Amino acid sequence: MEAAVAVFGLLFVLFVLAGVFVTVKAVKAAKAGVDRTVAQARRTVEDTTLRARQFAQPGVVGELAQLRLSLRTSMRATQEALHSGSSEDASLSEAIGLFERLSVHGHELDDELKRLEREPDRATIADRLPEFRERLERITHSAESLRWAARDRARKFADDDLASLSDQIDVESGALRHWTRVEGAEDPLREPVQERRPGQGQAQGSGQASAGSGNSWGPDSEDPPAITAQDPCTQPSYPWQKAPRTEGTTT
Repeated sequence: MEAAVAVFGLLFVLFVLAGVFVTVKAVKAAKAGVDRTVAQARRTVEDTTLRARQFAQPGVVGELAQLRLSLRTSMRATQEALHSGSSEDASLSEAIGLFERLSVHGHELDDELKRLEREPDRATIADRLPEFRERLERITHSAESLRWAARDRARKFADDDLASLSDQIDVESGALRHWTRVEGAEDPLREPVQERRPGQGQAQGSGQASAGSGNSWGPDSEDPPAITAQDPCTQPSYPWQKAPRTEGTTT
């Protein structure tokens, strides 16, 4: 009895621990989903603000907004290209590591440009814009190199797979169309036809006729059977016929 109680108690504790574990995992997953949603919403709001500032505030502020928007767009496109292709191509893991290192420089530049938006000295900002533009071009150029290399690699694999698939389809199509027999091959379902020599049919016909009628002038000829009269009693009678007249019967 005590053993059964101990077993049930152990099972209850295990069920409670499993429930707690599942609950914690669900909470973490929900929190991660909420964090991703919030981060995506924040990025959308910032991008919309930068686009509006780019057109609404010309000059140094508008150019800073344009630089930030170009940087964010290029880095985000490269990140999506690398991570989407890494699930099918494990060779992109090294490229992802390089991109993470490049992202550090990208975030530093974005933070610096964001601080300059609140800088009141517009003349100093205008003097330093060529420097920021050069840094931006170096970062975006490296990001574009990784992005297009990953896309070219994926397209090359797709072209190779398509070429292999086309070859297999051509072979299978040829096999499906191979219904014609090779010339000279005999049909196994056709019965063999005996070759007939010239005059063989006439000879056989005359031989059969001779065997049936016999040779009338030869010593082995047989007389044809005599035709005997049919017995009136055995002849079939019909209701419209008169009975035959017998001798000694008077009409």
